[in-house]
Amino acid sequence: MTTHADIVDLAQRLIRCPSRAGIDDYGPVLGVLEDWLAAREVPYRRLYGDQRDTVGLLIEIAGGRAGPWWALDACVDTAPYGDEAAWSFAPDSGEVVDGWLRGRGAADSKLAAAMFCGIAAELHERADGLRGGLAVLLDVDEHTGGFGGARAYLADPGAVRPAGVMIGYPGLDEVVVGGRGLWRATIAVYAASGHSGSRRAAPGAVSRAARLVRLLEDTELPDAVGEFPLPPKLTVTSCHGGEGFSVVPDLCELGVDIRTTPAFDERSAEQLVREAVSELDVRVPAPRPTMITPVASWPPYRLAEGRQPAAALLDAASREGLTVRPKTAGPSNIGNLLAGEGIPATAGFGVRYEGLHGVDERACLKDLPAVHAVYRRAVLNLSGSA
Repeated sequence: MTTHADIVDLAQRLIRCPSRAGIDDYGPVLGVLEDWLAAREVPYRRLYGDQRDTVGLLIEIAGGRAGPWWALDACVDTAPYGDEAAWSFAPDSGEVVDGWLRGRGAADSKLAAAMFCGIAAELHERADGLRGGLAVLLDVDEHTGGFGGARAYLADPGAVRPAGVMIGYPGLDEVVVGGRGLWRATIAVYAASGHSGSRRAAPGAVSRAARLVRLLEDTELPDAVGEFPLPPKLTVTSCHGGEGFSVVPDLCELGVDIRTTPAFDERSAEQLVREAVSELDVRVPAPRPTMITPVASWPPYRLAEGRQPAAALLDAASREGLTVRPKTAGPSNIGNLLAGEGIPATAGFGVRYEGLHGVDERACLKDLPAVHAVYRRAVLNLSGSA
């Protein structure tokens, strides 16, 4: 079995290879993983995106008996550092201080990636006794929002489609078994341009956009319904328009993010926006109709009680003496992408953490033995080798 010291050492080396999404070259961090796996003769291969860019590594451990495949997933790209002067230690530190692993990616999710590599290495040595197989996806296109590694994995004709996925996001008290979906769009609001000093009183595009924001935010959304515990939510996330003081703007673009639920799905979200836009164009006419461009849509999901792999993970946590509850998350995550493909997923259980996506990110190593034992037990149970 890979020791916890080996896992921490690998995680430290990963943190010391910056892999900020859209900023750093992913070659060095992938090289660390490849060297570690090759030294243990664990089979892996790179995954490539539509532009033939590397978007992840895929480990595949085929069992000796027929059965379903299961997958572990962790990202090894990270959020940016932000204001480095605000950190009390170097963002690529990788040091362990007072039982905490320090640095960007410690929590999200290089420690989990190292832990999953350790589980894969152990199962590789006992693969003949497994049913089906285990895949480990190490994604370097997660924090971009593209989820290129997951998309490439699911589209790969050589990969066995998993019966379920466990994603290594951190947090010790909960197993995330669902999440709100999302519907996103940009809205182009038009008006007649002109000089701001003109006697003409027609509102500009920014003023019309402000009225649309009010219409959207004043719309009453339904409460939570049934077993899904969260209500939908609408947020206007961006507003861009205008050039200088003397010009009445003829274009203003809004960004709208709506978090959806089973009772208020993507169709409901789009209908809400279209009704608000129609009302704006009637109340405050303009030379051109307001244009809506949908950008992204993911379905909401929530795994039913007893559904794998959540049941195996919750049972394993209980057997390791942890009190863990299932949770439906407010933010969307890669579990929503998988749900859209008909693949059940858990999207969070791991060590305690601080500073995720912020300053002084760190992960609590005191929790590593228990978290490692939970994932190991869950995988072995699912693979019929407990």
